[in-house]
Formats: sequence, structure tokens, C-alpha cells
Amino acid sequence: MNRAIKKPRDLVDGVLLLDKPVGLSSNDALMKAKRVFNAKKAGHTGTLDPFATGLLPLCFGEATKFSQDLLEADKTYEATVHLGIMTTTGDTEGEVIEEREVDVTREQIEAALARFRGPIFQVPPMYSALKRDGKALYEYAREGITLEREARPVTIHGLSLIDYTAPMLKILVTCSKGTYVRVLGEDIGAALGCGAHLNALRRVQVGSLSTERMITLDDLQAHPDPMSLLAPVDALLSSFPSVELTPDLAKRFLNGQRLALGKEEVVVPTSLGRVRVYHEGKLLGTANLQEYAILAPERLIAAAQ
Repeated sequence: MNRAIKKPRDLVDGVLLLDKPVGLSSNDALMKAKRVFNAKKAGHTGTLDPFATGLLPLCFGEATKFSQDLLEADKTYEATVHLGIMTTTGDTEGEVIEEREVDVTREQIEAALARFRGPIFQVPPMYSALKRDGKALYEYAREGITLEREARPVTIHGLSLIDYTAPMLKILVTCSKGTYVRVLGEDIGAALGCGAHLNALRRVQVGSLSTERMITLDDLQAHPDPMSLLAPVDALLSSFPSVELTPDLAKRFLNGQRLALGKEEVVVPTSLGRVRVYHEGKLLGTANLQEYAILAPERLIAAAQ
């Protein structure tokens, strides 16, 4: 019996800014993109719910080493909150559990939004992937079990009203890691006295990455040269200062050595912390710039060695 020879996976390095469609899980979107590139290694930088759309940065090859940075990054969303209707999941995926009359003004909305700006505490929803005793909360919820959840601190960096045409309220939210926009929508509805659920959610920014180079899955699959759509690995690191090393220092850096840059012919950033490191414009990896201009290697690019 003849079996087709499986094509070996390719070494692909870079970042794809995917416009995730509604109804598809982040992992399914990743698998579809991975097949387009026949990539050996790939990962995403934090999930979007299936009902949500928008920016899903996908990392390939060496870029996966830096995906954690985007997991920790602030994110911006356009959200449509449906006032007056509450659901079991806090979004359109659930069943309606209560309906109330909506009689609120833009002034009342603006006053309610002001209460949620800055550091707040949020109770994670039962329909979430958070684990309790090794089991996801949504699994308990599907069994009709509700567990006590401790409120967690998050930060709403920005929260503004885009449009209000009753009962639909459209807002722009910039928030810290761990924020549930579904819960924010429910809490805004509660503050207005009418309840709410999230009708639509679209992510438009992750860290410094925006929708500018975003591409849909359909366009990706039909593109004659998908590789041209990949942003370089250091697209994930653009918020870090850069350090350009001499050939000798670059070699030592790639061997994992800490470097004292104080007396070297290297321009050293004025602020301490994480930096991206280059030689002749080629990314070598990331490092921590410490006191006395000590450069401590962090994550290295294998292809640069």
C-alpha cells in the first residue's frame, strides 16, 4: 500500500497579523495559517474568544521566543454592548436570562464609564478558561455549577464612548492583561441599572502592533506569496530600546556572556531594562541592560549564532 510522503515542515521566522474571523477559535486560526506556511513551529500571543474578531498576532519560528511579551501587553478593543439583555455567558454565545427596559442618556453613560477607568477589580466569568482543580471554569458552568471566584485587579487605561444608539452602546477599551471585556460590558450595564451583554468584540491593538498590516484568513490562503506578508521577528520588540554591538561583542553575546559596555564603542540607552540587541542590523536577541552598563543576554536568536 503506497502512502503519500509527508512534506517536511519549513523553518519560517516572522510575525503575521491575522484578522481573526468570527466563529473560529484562536487555535484553529493558528493551525490554518500554519498550514499555509507549512511552518515547523508556530504560536499565538493570547486567545480571542470565538465570537470575537480582529488582531491576532501569530508567531512563527524564532518569533515564538518572544510571544510572552505580547501576552503581557496592553490590548485595545472596540466593543458593542447590548443594554437591557443579560445572558448566561455575558455575550451572544449564551442564553438570555433576563431582559430590562433601557432608559439611559449619554450623560448617564459617560458618568458610568468614568467609574471604570483606572485600576479596578473584576470577577472572572464562569465561562472562561481559568482552571480550578485542573478543570476549566467553563466546564463547571456547562454542568450548571457556579463556583466562587476571587476578584482580580486589572487596569482600564482608556475607556471612551464611540456611539450610542439605544440599546447598542459602542465603546473603545484599552486594558491590561487579564481583563475580560465581557465582564466590563456586564458591569457597565449593571452600573446603568439595566444590565447588558457583549454583542460584538473586535481587537484593534496588541502592545505596539495595530491593524495596519492585518490580513484576513481568506486573503492569506489566496495570496501568491504568503512569506511577503510576514513582519520580522523584531516587530514584537519595537517598544524596547536597541543596542548595536561590534563583531567581537556580538560573538560573546551569542555565547551567552554578560558584557560590560561602559568602555566599549557602543551607544548605550539611557534607561535600564529590556533591550533588543543587533549586529550589522541583524537581530541577535534580547537582553537586560543593568547598572554600570552591564548587558545580560536573555533570549537569543538561534539563526544568528
